[in-house]
Amino acid sequence: MSQGHIESVSLHGEAGRLEALLNLGAPDAEYAALVCHPHPLFGGTMHNKVVFHAMKAINSFGIPVLRFNFRGVGASAGEHDYGRGEISDVHVALDYLAERFSLPIVFAGFSFGAAVGLRAAVDHRRVEALASLGTPVVADNREYTYALLREARQPKLMLSGGNDQYATPAQLRKIFDEAAEPKKLVILDGADHFFAGHLDEMRDELSAWLRQALPLS
Repeated sequence: MSQGHIESVSLHGEAGRLEALLNLGAPDAEYAALVCHPHPLFGGTMHNKVVFHAMKAINSFGIPVLRFNFRGVGASAGEHDYGRGEISDVHVALDYLAERFSLPIVFAGFSFGAAVGLRAAVDHRRVEALASLGTPVVADNREYTYALLREARQPKLMLSGGNDQYATPAQLRKIFDEAAEPKKLVILDGADHFFAGHLDEMRDELSAWLRQALPLS
């Protein structure tokens, strides 16, 4: 396994093949990671800029990072299921990482990828850290809730922009205050939902949290 190389992967989801990319890690990697992309109906794919920058931040620690396209996106089979079947897609990706690497897993999701992915990741046997980027509260004509974080004992990062169109700082603070410890909330002043003009700051904050939250040797 050569760090920096990218491997094309086919995951076997309940709706058919899921297109995926694996950025390989160091031979002595201590974790594996999954990053989930934003809403498919609004152009979200695994090539999204926030997803890419999150992958690069995590991969810089020598951690192999998997990204995939939800059902109905790109070359992935099936159709968009409005957040229901997509939870199963995340389970498939997490199970793939668990079987391939037999390592604890870091989960990261952006926007829809966070809202949906957390529902699979919180209770997964191998997931030991959770990063929610651009956590949506009211978006896509629906309200997202995060009561599951009240019982999630993994280290948690909530990282959003102060001008996020889909969640105010007050809404994020309420979710954060109700979540179990350990946890960290970072709101980047001036950044919008997509961290436009602030991607480097987002990446630096994610990297800083990883160093703090994980026992990396």
